[in-house]
Amino acid sequence: MADIDETIETQITDAEQAEVVAEKTAKAGKRSAKAIKEAEELQAKEERKLQNAEEMAEAESKPKQHSNPTRPRLERQGKKFQEAAKLIEKDKAYNLKEAIALAQKTNPAKFDASVELHVNLGVDPRQADQNIRDNLVLPAGTGKKVRVAVFADVDDAAAATKAGADIAGNEEFLKQLEKGVLDFDILIATPTMMAKLGKYARVLGPRGLMPNPKSGTVTTDVTKAVSEAKAGRVEYRVDSTGIVHLPVGKVSFKAEDLLTNVQAVLTSVKNNKPASVKGNYVKAVHLTTSMGPSIVIAVSEI
Repeated sequence: MADIDETIETQITDAEQAEVVAEKTAKAGKRSAKAIKEAEELQAKEERKLQNAEEMAEAESKPKQHSNPTRPRLERQGKKFQEAAKLIEKDKAYNLKEAIALAQKTNPAKFDASVELHVNLGVDPRQADQNIRDNLVLPAGTGKKVRVAVFADVDDAAAATKAGADIAGNEEFLKQLEKGVLDFDILIATPTMMAKLGKYARVLGPRGLMPNPKSGTVTTDVTKAVSEAKAGRVEYRVDSTGIVHLPVGKVSFKAEDLLTNVQAVLTSVKNNKPASVKGNYVKAVHLTTSMGPSIVIAVSEI
């Protein structure tokens, strides 16, 4: 009997709860069971997002620990480079003779590497008068065998061949360009023939082979141009950061020859100082080999 009474009481209680739920909810609208459930899920989602944001903020506030921290640049170099770098004193500016001797001594390459000069100038290349550009013949040459091509009429082509040009011609030369044959390092042309080369500017320009009066490769005196190119004429121009990069010889050169070449380049750079530049014109000078460490040269040496 007691069990029956208990069952009846339970049924009454469930009925009362059902009536309470029915009062709180409606068939449709914001008070519907579906809407209430969606609101509860949305609230739970917002709480999870807030918790994740707090966890991320806490993680970012802690110092990051890298399992493999980036090593210093010197440690990332090869063993030969590191051994060579030990011969150079840090924070010391060398004179030209000392720098050249060190460059030859610290060359880690097995081949006859180039000796490079890098001059950081206090100029703004965006200004037309400060876009430093020039060419000169290195007294001791570059140590590199260059192939010279000359695009000129018959008489000038014959004179160029006699002066040592590897390729000289006109119409036949153009046929080679049309085929994409560029087996030369320097191209020299006479002013009257430049119009015909305009068609090939997109081929020659990106490779630095397009003749230009400023570089001495557009001239009426092809004999002189060929002789200078063979003797070691080089062209330099500041890059977008105001630095001149130029090879001044080979490691196998005598120290005296390298010194003469470096002095010739520095004199040329100094003579090209724009009148509009105020303050320090030469900010820094470095000497290095193709694969060797950099050596600081005292600016007072210039």
